[in-house]
Amino acid sequence: MKAKVLVDNITKNQWKAEWGLSIYIEYNGHRILLDTGTTEAFAENADQMGVRLEDVEFGVLSHAHYDHSDGLGEFFKRNSTAKFYLQKSAEENCYSRKNFLFKKYIGIRRGYLETYKDRIVYADGDMEVIPGVTLLAHRTPGLSGVGKKAGMYVRKNGRWRPDDFSHEQSLVLDTKEGLVIFNSCCHGGADNIVREVADTFPGQPISAIVGGFHLYDTPAQEVRAFAHRLGETGVTQVITGHCTGPEALDILTQVLGSRVQPLSTGLVLTF
Repeated sequence: MKAKVLVDNITKNQWKAEWGLSIYIEYNGHRILLDTGTTEAFAENADQMGVRLEDVEFGVLSHAHYDHSDGLGEFFKRNSTAKFYLQKSAEENCYSRKNFLFKKYIGIRRGYLETYKDRIVYADGDMEVIPGVTLLAHRTPGLSGVGKKAGMYVRKNGRWRPDDFSHEQSLVLDTKEGLVIFNSCCHGGADNIVREVADTFPGQPISAIVGGFHLYDTPAQEVRAFAHRLGETGVTQVITGHCTGPEALDILTQVLGSRVQPLSTGLVLTF
């Protein structure tokens, strides 16, 4: 299995970077796209990298935030057949609290879900898309508390509710080295996500978790405690970037050592 980062916050070469994430995956002859970033940058980088987006067989949206979904329109222009898989609860309904009165919209671009409804497949919880490739919904209780702490909300029945991230899903691939988890922001907690995967696939080793960990504004002591919890899961590789943040990445590296590898645009991963 091979994965190529089409866009991330960081770039170390000529590729474009932005606040967002998009990863192209080749798995047993299949071509998969995880997320589309914030703009067309993922597609422009794909052209430069020799990745043919028109050959992608299906896409997966990790969660319903703009920095992972706003490039969907560009993808659907370039690819006329591939479906994109979202969790059933994914809606145009995600907000970030800036203060008591004002909440900023951070969801899927309004109108996309209707415009591209024929290209979208909604997973109702876990789903095996093809053999060895599974979408995994959260089953960790109490994630609305995480949403409240992060200042992330949804609007339901005319009232603001803390986001419980039921729209977030992990993409899990079974490789010869073990399970590889892709979760672009890990709003539900990367340590929780590794445990969710371990409980779903008992006895199978977890080779890696790949994605952002949403730690960029988290106090250092909390990041350090998280790093220890993540290490205790036994995951072999921790490949992270996007919303993790450089300070948190430094702490993760201090605690987990060589298990940690930073994401960047153009990075190629082989499992």
